[in-house]
Amino acid sequence: MASGGVSVASLWTEVNRCGQNGDYTRALKALTKILHENRDDVTALHCKVVCLIQNGSFKEALNVMNTHSKMLGSEVVFEKAYCEYRLNRVESSLKTIESAPEQTDKLKELYGQVLYRLERYDECKSVYTDLIRNSQDEYEEERKTNLAAVVAAMSQWEKAPTEDLGLPESTYELCYNAACSLIGQGKLTEALNKLQQAEELCRVSLADDSDMTEEDIQSELAVIHSQMAYVMQLQGRTDEALQLYNQVIKLKPSDVGLLAVTANNIITINKDQNVFDSKKKVKLTNAEGVEYKLAKKQLQAIDFNKALLAMYTNQADQCRKLSSSLQSQNPGHPRPVLIQVAQLCREKQHSRAIELLQQFSDQNPESASGIKLTMAQLYLVQGHVTKACDVLRSIEEFKHKPGMVSALVTMYSHEEDIDSAIDVFKQAIEHYQSEQPGSATHLALVREAANFKLKYGRKKEAISDLEQLWKQNTKDVHTLAQLISAYSLVDTDKAKSLSKHLPSADTMSFNVDVDELENSHGATYVRKKAAKVVGENPPKEQGHGEVKKKKKKKKGKLPKNYDPKVTPDPERWLPMKERSYYRGKKKGKKKDQIGKGTQGATAGASAELDASKTASSPPTSPRPGSASGSSTAPASGVVPPRQQKPSSSGATRKKAPQKKKKGGKGGW
Repeated sequence: MASGGVSVASLWTEVNRCGQNGDYTRALKALTKILHENRDDVTALHCKVVCLIQNGSFKEALNVMNTHSKMLGSEVVFEKAYCEYRLNRVESSLKTIESAPEQTDKLKELYGQVLYRLERYDECKSVYTDLIRNSQDEYEEERKTNLAAVVAAMSQWEKAPTEDLGLPESTYELCYNAACSLIGQGKLTEALNKLQQAEELCRVSLADDSDMTEEDIQSELAVIHSQMAYVMQLQGRTDEALQLYNQVIKLKPSDVGLLAVTANNIITINKDQNVFDSKKKVKLTNAEGVEYKLAKKQLQAIDFNKALLAMYTNQADQCRKLSSSLQSQNPGHPRPVLIQVAQLCREKQHSRAIELLQQFSDQNPESASGIKLTMAQLYLVQGHVTKACDVLRSIEEFKHKPGMVSALVTMYSHEEDIDSAIDVFKQAIEHYQSEQPGSATHLALVREAANFKLKYGRKKEAISDLEQLWKQNTKDVHTLAQLISAYSLVDTDKAKSLSKHLPSADTMSFNVDVDELENSHGATYVRKKAAKVVGENPPKEQGHGEVKKKKKKKKGKLPKNYDPKVTPDPERWLPMKERSYYRGKKKGKKKDQIGKGTQGATAGASAELDASKTASSPPTSPRPGSASGSSTAPASGVVPPRQQKPSSSGATRKKAPQKKKKGGKGGW
C-alpha cells in the first residue's frame, strides 16, 4: 500500500488514465508516489522519463536517465538520444544511437534527423531511403518529406547532381522541398512556379481546419513567401523581393531561423545604402537558438554580412574583430581576408592590404586565384601597372585565357613595353598549339598577335603568324596581302612569289551600278548632278532619295564706315598697346585740357598741334557721326581669330584710373 491509504495499483490506473488523456503533469505526480514506495521500479522510472519528455523537460529527463543508468540500461536508449538531440547535443546523440544494441525503426528515424543536423546528407539519404522501402505505416508521407528535404539540401549546399527518386508532390511540404531543389540547380523560373503551387496547396489544406485563422495561415505561408522573395532577388527583381521580405518580418513568425534568413537577405539588398534599417535587421540574426536552426553555410553568410555592415557603418574596429574571428573559424576561406583588405583600402592603407593578400596567397595556393586578381587591382590603383601584370601572369589557371591575354597586352601597351606584350601572345599561342591546335581560340590569338606586331612595326616577327593563318585559309586575301607586305622588308623574292597568289584585277571587278548605289537609302555621299535646264521639271522616281541643297555661306557683314579704297590697318585686331605705332600717354596730361590753357584756346587748336594725329599715323577710314581719323574700324570679310575683340565704338580701350597720390594737385 502507498502512503495515505492509496494502493499502488490505483496509482498505476491513474497513470494510465492520465497518459491516455495527455495529462502528463498529473501522471508525474502519481509516478512520484509510486517511486516513493519503490525507488527501483524500472517501469515507473521509464514512465517518468516519458512524461518529462512529453512536457518538454528534456534536461530533467536526461538527469533521471543518467542517475539510474544502471537500472534502466538499454531500455531508454531512444529516450536518451532524443533528449540529447532536443538539447542540441547532436554529437552525443549520435554516439548514443550508434552504441544501441539493436537499431529499431524509431532509432533509425532519429538517426536520420541527427545526420541531417550534422549535414551528413549522403548517409542521411541512405537511412531514409531504407526506411521508406522497409516500412509501411501512417508515417510514410513524413519520411518522404524528410527525404525530399535531404535532396534539396544536397542540391543547395553541396551542389550535388539531383536524381529523380519518384517522390510525389501531393503536399505543400513536398512541393516546397522540390522547389528548393530546383533553386539549387539554378532553375529559378520553375522553382518560382513550384513555390506558387506549394502556396495553393497550403491554403487548401489549412482551409479545412476550422481552428486555423487567417493569421495562422499567413504564418504557415511565411516560409514559402520568404523563399519566393529569395528567388525574385536572384532574378534581379529586388523591389518585389524586398516588399515580400518585409511582409514576412511584419508577421513576426515564431521560427527564429526564418526571421534570421529573411533579415539577412534584406541586408544584402540594402548593401551600403539604408544602413540604419540594416542595423535594425541585423539584431534579428542574433536571436537565441538561431545557430541550431540554420545550416553552416547560412550562418557563415550571416557572419560575413555582419562584418561588411560594420565596414559600411565605419565601425573599423568591429569590422576587424569580426573578420579576424571569421578567418580563425574558416582559415582557408578567402572572404574574411578580402573584408579586411576592403577595410584597409577605405583607410588608404593599400600597401598593408597587398601584404595581407600576398601572405594569404602563399599560405593557401588553392584559393590564390581570386586573391591575386585583387592584388593586381590594388597595384593598378596605385599606378604600378608592371607589378599588376606580373601578378596576373602568375595565375596559372587564367594566364592563357583570351580575356587575360587581352588585359595583359593592353596594360603592357600602355607602358610601351611591346616586347612583353608580344611574349604574352607567344606563350598563349604555344599553350593552345599544344592543347587545342587549330581551335577558334588558337587562330584568334594568332590573328591578334599578327595584327599587334604589324601595328607596332614588327613585320618581320609577324611573318610566322601570318603564314600560319594563310595556310589555314589560302583564300584569305587580306592575310595574304599582310604577308606580302611583311616579306617585302625581308625577302623580296618571296614577296613576289606570294603575290602570284593574289587574285587578278578581272576577278576582283564587280558589276556595280554606281548611280543606283549613290541613290540608295544607305548612301552617305552623293555626287553633284548637272544643273537642270530651266523649265524642265522631270517627275521624281520612286525609291530615290532627294539630294539636299547645300546651304550658301553667308558673307560677313561690313562695318558702316568701311571704305574699300582705303587699305585696312593690318594691326587692327591687336590691343592698342601692342600695336607698333602706339606711343603711349604722357603722365599728368589729360586727353583734352579743358579750361587749362590760355583764354580762348579750343580743343580743335590743340588737336592740330598733336603730333600723334599727323600724316605719319596709319590711314583710317572716316566713321559717320565722329571726327575724321579719330578711330579705327574693322575690315571687311570673315573675322579671323584674335586676342582682343575691338570695342563697339571703335575707340581704343581706356586705361584704368591710377590711385590718387598724396599731396598731388588735381586729377588722377
